[in-house]
Amino acid sequence: MMTVTLQEIHSQPMAWREALERTLSTPIPQRPLLETPFALFTGCGSTYYLSLAAASLFQALTHRPARGVPGSELVLNTDTVLNGAPTLLFAISRSGATDETLRAVERFRAMNQGPVWAITTRGDSPLASLADHTIVLEKGQEESVVQTRSFASMYVAAVALAVLAAGDKELAHAMWELPDLGAGLIEHVHPIAQALGADEEIQQFFFLGSGMLYGLASEASLKMKEMSLSHSEPFHFLEFRHGPMSMVDRTTLLVGLVSQRNSAHEQALLEEMRALGGRTFSLGEEGTDVSFHSGLPEVLQGVLYLPLLQLMAYYRAVSRGLDPDHPRHLSPVVKIESLV
Repeated sequence: MMTVTLQEIHSQPMAWREALERTLSTPIPQRPLLETPFALFTGCGSTYYLSLAAASLFQALTHRPARGVPGSELVLNTDTVLNGAPTLLFAISRSGATDETLRAVERFRAMNQGPVWAITTRGDSPLASLADHTIVLEKGQEESVVQTRSFASMYVAAVALAVLAAGDKELAHAMWELPDLGAGLIEHVHPIAQALGADEEIQQFFFLGSGMLYGLASEASLKMKEMSLSHSEPFHFLEFRHGPMSMVDRTTLLVGLVSQRNSAHEQALLEEMRALGGRTFSLGEEGTDVSFHSGLPEVLQGVLYLPLLQLMAYYRAVSRGLDPDHPRHLSPVVKIESLV
């Protein structure tokens, strides 16, 4: 029987398509995207990692400074986040009801630094009512606690907004290929992810990704923790040499989210870790254990990394006798009523 989580992973390409429809085919205010000099992305948990990935991509495409921060940092350490410059805030939340994100938006609004855009799956949420403009992705909604389909669809929306902010019509056109590519990729990687997840010899996971892929590596590591209660950590590729490689042994799997621009450096790191006795698995556009062969520009490929990583965490949980639909100690919405 297919669990809710597995169904949501498999059905995510339809949510990617909706994300494109809501951003690229629906009239939205262009001026804030094109003119605001600084962008700030915020969320909590998975959506904080989404914010890291989206901010890196936004800056690369628009050549305007962008940063991703946890909602709690914007609330509790505002002076380390905001600098008084006009800022476009992207607040990202699956439920639109996460306390830290709501308080972050309220703090930002009180400082009157710029417009607020929300990306959420719930149009009737408190976050949607606080924002100047909201991208609502109903098909990204989930029953499961762990974010998979919602994360991927909100990430696609964030990428599309960055493409619009860059004014790049060719990239916008190319993005429409993603849903079909994703559907084919999920079918291809499913047995591979199942085998890796069920491998009982693996005792620790390290997810490596740099630049625009570091946030996605962090999200993959979180999925492994949440669903399977496994030891899992994310690192930038070359940072792994600076201490963490002391952990490598035959029970280690290093999962490399390999980029095109830095493939040589990243593949060399994985080869070094194999020489130390670790196991490696790589995915990327070409020349990796799983290759997308998408033909898309590198800035659009990020979402293609997600399904295999989500499935691997899912099957790791199943192999350990855990219920991926009901992870320990977690709930769909985090409430902290005492947050200032």
